[in-house]
Amino acid sequence: MAFPEERARRLRRSASMRELVRETQLQPSDFMWPLFVMPGQDLREEVPSMPGVYRTSVDQAVADAREAFAVGVRSLILFGIPASKDSQGSSGWNAEGPVARAIRAIKDAVPEMLVATDVCMCEYTDHGHCGHIHTRRDGAPDVDNDASLELLAREALAHARAGADIVAPSDMMDGRVRAIRTALDAEGYSDVSILAYSAKYASAFYGPFRDAADSTPREGPSDRRTYQMDPANRREALREVRLDLEEGADMVMVKPALPYLDILREVRDAVDVPVAAYNVSGEYAMVKMAAKAGVIDGDRVMMELLTSIRRAGADLILTYHAVEAAKLLA
Repeated sequence: MAFPEERARRLRRSASMRELVRETQLQPSDFMWPLFVMPGQDLREEVPSMPGVYRTSVDQAVADAREAFAVGVRSLILFGIPASKDSQGSSGWNAEGPVARAIRAIKDAVPEMLVATDVCMCEYTDHGHCGHIHTRRDGAPDVDNDASLELLAREALAHARAGADIVAPSDMMDGRVRAIRTALDAEGYSDVSILAYSAKYASAFYGPFRDAADSTPREGPSDRRTYQMDPANRREALREVRLDLEEGADMVMVKPALPYLDILREVRDAVDVPVAAYNVSGEYAMVKMAAKAGVIDGDRVMMELLTSIRRAGADLILTYHAVEAAKLLA
């Protein structure tokens, strides 16, 4: 018999053959597109550290939703840029705030688009943290876990009242999924899903997002390490996922995606609910900046990264690449 006996290359001979035997399929409906909405009219401001990503007024967010749906992206997640901030983040539950207005406008213009909302206080507090600030017994400033739960529940309720299909708590407070589920059910919103940011790490990859959302901590703790996860931990991620599911989460998330593909795979193997991964701002910006510098093929790298996240086990990918990737897939 001729050597070699096995020829794996037979299945790579042509594009059609490679497509026929491809193990991991990527399609536009796998993506959830993050949008940043702010007050005003006919406004579109590019985020300097995120080329191609914009803060927009509600009317422009509607135009973006139409474009996304036309290329097959079926879900969005909204982040709010409020007109004013305070220590409690009260703009987060303003029925006339940019997120609530965007939900109503997008659902009216594109009824079949699934609209999710980020539920956290960092975009709305003047100190930039994800909940209420207090002083611990040792004198150190910290985020007050239990006092923050009511604020998060109020924000989630405001989004549900506006018509959100999914609320996504990203704060990493203990017990927030149960607090939100209880509040939603008590007001008759038992059909609103919870996508929990369950394994959210205290990552350096969030920098450009904080530019976009103006959410860099300014008072209290200098960072979010007392409530977001330590990047060195693996088993803790499974514990966080289990706790969120016990409290009523319908879907769970790993964030960031690329440095934590091992965690994503373990979560996918451990649970039988949909698993999301957030291809975060720093990951996105690195691709864009490297492509602009001419050191990589931006489109190919983008698709390779998104495929790797899907291959690792993500049912849903939150990504700023959503629309451009959907166009390439088409």
